[in-house]
Amino acid sequence: MGDPADAALLALRLVLGAVMVAHGWNHWRGGGGIAGTAGWFAGLGLRCPRLQAWLSVLTELGAGVLLLVGLFTPLTCAAVLSVMLVAGLLAHRPHGFFVFKEGYEYVLVLGVLAVALGAWGPGEYALDTAADIAVTGWAGAGLVLAVGAVATGGLLAAFWRPTRRHEET
Repeated sequence: MGDPADAALLALRLVLGAVMVAHGWNHWRGGGGIAGTAGWFAGLGLRCPRLQAWLSVLTELGAGVLLLVGLFTPLTCAAVLSVMLVAGLLAHRPHGFFVFKEGYEYVLVLGVLAVALGAWGPGEYALDTAADIAVTGWAGAGLVLAVGAVATGGLLAAFWRPTRRHEET
């Protein structure tokens, strides 16, 4: 049986995975569904908002499930980081830090947790470990940061077209 650190890593993966699944499910089936999510993305200045809504749903559900089983952990964490970076930069940054004011506090914690999990690895109770494909340490964290940053940059470069606000003179 694994040590307490492996149990802690399992708990972190399960919680982060469940949060991502719930988030993806909410974007898909909750409230306004895909149409509502697409409208929200359009309001953030993203082109092709329906495509963005589906990409978000698939990324969040996929990353959540892969975290739950501990498979491709650094790449999965990179997906989480990218989702959090996009949300933090476009939706939450203008509102400051605190989540109760719609700030970036929550997405910051999830993003940093994803990077840390990339460094720590999935732990003993993971498919990555069973398949002997776990990437940990600096390599794991670096992979999360690099893939997450490139994915975020690519998405923003391709799809983000913010509207300019005209100041009254």
